[in-house]
Amino acid sequence: MTILITGASGQLGHLVVESLLARGVAPETVLAGARDLAKVADLAERGVRTARVDYDDPATLETALTGVDSVLLISASEPGKRLAGHRNVIEAAAAAGIGKLVYTSAPRATTFDWALGAEHRATEQAIAASGIPAVVVRNNWYIENYLADVQRSADSGVIAASVGDGRIAPASRADFAEGAAVVLIEDGHLGEVYEFAGDDRIGYDDIAAAAAEVAGRDVTYLRLSTADHIAALESAGLDNGTAQFVAGIDTGIRDGVLDIDDRTLSRLIGRPTTSFVDGIRAALA
Repeated sequence: MTILITGASGQLGHLVVESLLARGVAPETVLAGARDLAKVADLAERGVRTARVDYDDPATLETALTGVDSVLLISASEPGKRLAGHRNVIEAAAAAGIGKLVYTSAPRATTFDWALGAEHRATEQAIAASGIPAVVVRNNWYIENYLADVQRSADSGVIAASVGDGRIAPASRADFAEGAAVVLIEDGHLGEVYEFAGDDRIGYDDIAAAAAEVAGRDVTYLRLSTADHIAALESAGLDNGTAQFVAGIDTGIRDGVLDIDDRTLSRLIGRPTTSFVDGIRAALA
């Protein structure tokens, strides 16, 4: 069996390859796809095969998918420009007769209207329409998403957001990568849509407390209104559209999109997910 990891040069994709190898998958059966092969050279040195994969270049997809059995489609990184590339991968995978497609989607993509969800919803719909046997893993928030906030709070003593009392269920990027690896190599997951979430549901007061523990100083959570949040983002140099998009993510969190009580991820990886404070410490290290 050959497994193609798209976006293997990114942090999540790289960790998925690491997780596959750690679980005993032979390196020659793993294909690390990247636009820039220099960024996966370290994997090639360990015996992992590599291929140029550019979501916007169908020719690279057709070549990379030759002889592949399973594919991990890692969602593209640029909001607003993801869907066309995702569709290219899906169409190429369908043409190649892929037996399993795993897609990293967003929480509650088909049931919750929020700033980050539309392209993921459309991608899930495209996968369903393609007829490819598939598994959707909807990753909650990465603990590492908060690294910059925690670092800034060491100076400011504040973590500011417009999420109100919204809660998240974060896990480390490595946790999510290991979950994807398990789904890729195990039988029995086809047709499933998994809400991958951390074991602990936490609010931003908890995040501030963790930041305080790491920084060794008092840190408080400053509750912003959406209007004040947008204004602050614009004053920091973001254009209005981008500021509204970022604040819209906080609105989704405030309304509960990430408040998911689901232990599927820890069950599949066979251990508790990483705690927020431990994840931040690891990221800082």
